[in-house]
Amino acid sequence: MCHNVNADMRTAENCPLDVCEFAIDNNLLFFGVGIIAMPKISVLTPIYNTDASHLREMIESVLNQTYGDFEFIILNDSPDNSSLKDIVLSYGDERIRYCTNEVNLGISESRNRLLDLASGEYVAVLDHDDVCYPSRFEKQVAYLDGHPEVGVCSSWFLEMLSNGLYKPPSENIDIKRTLMRENCVPHTAMMIRKSVLDDCRVRYEAQYSPAEDYMICIRLMPYTMFHNIEEPLVKYRSFDGNTSSRQRQKMLDRDLMIKAIAYSNYGYISNNEACVRTRKITLFGFIPLWKDRWVSPTCKWVYLFGFIPVAKISHRR
Repeated sequence: MCHNVNADMRTAENCPLDVCEFAIDNNLLFFGVGIIAMPKISVLTPIYNTDASHLREMIESVLNQTYGDFEFIILNDSPDNSSLKDIVLSYGDERIRYCTNEVNLGISESRNRLLDLASGEYVAVLDHDDVCYPSRFEKQVAYLDGHPEVGVCSSWFLEMLSNGLYKPPSENIDIKRTLMRENCVPHTAMMIRKSVLDDCRVRYEAQYSPAEDYMICIRLMPYTMFHNIEEPLVKYRSFDGNTSSRQRQKMLDRDLMIKAIAYSNYGYISNNEACVRTRKITLFGFIPLWKDRWVSPTCKWVYLFGFIPVAKISHRR
């Protein structure tokens, strides 16, 4: 079942558009009440037996955003847990669309169903127990609007239990180099142009779950540019019961397979001399004297003592 929070109170006579329709799409029940205008953002969150307090904290962090032009689609992949529906619909916010899979489909298929339901220009990913900072959407929309060449915008994040700040690289070149050895685009903070996903026919792939978020970045590498905003926009909750901890061995296996595909397709990024990220010269093995940092295959910055920029050198091919 998928409907706006106030759908039960509406009839065909007072529907905002000419048509209110009910349809069944395979294993997903969908009740659609017409939407007057396409929202700027579709916020996509799959939930599965989510802790009630974590669910409320996540929902409220979205509803309290400083940027309000969004639809919030929440898909329940634990259809026997009706208490989650009661929590979601208790907010009474018309931007919320609550959906339920008839049967448990798994995380990748649920994420793909959310993408198919999304009508926004941008899709914002948010996992079911994480929390957005109030200005997240405002800052990501501003960046994507101002940088049409960028299709994926994420950010730093704060790990809630340890209070540790994760700071991945921010610029496209460094992100793509780092993706060759690890996922450095925080998924729960990602905002993606829907057109990039649709035009390039990129979706989540169940065979790489629970590392499907890493694989979708590898698939997007040849089609668009990446950026991580240099401040935390999401608080990430990690604990022994979540997917990353419970399926650690499977995660490591899928991670290895993804890296093999990345190296097979884009080995140049890691192996070519022009893609070496930094070169350092040190005195006594630890005092930095000189550092080269390549910002593109044909351009590098030279730093004195490892941090003072002294020259920018470009090479013709």
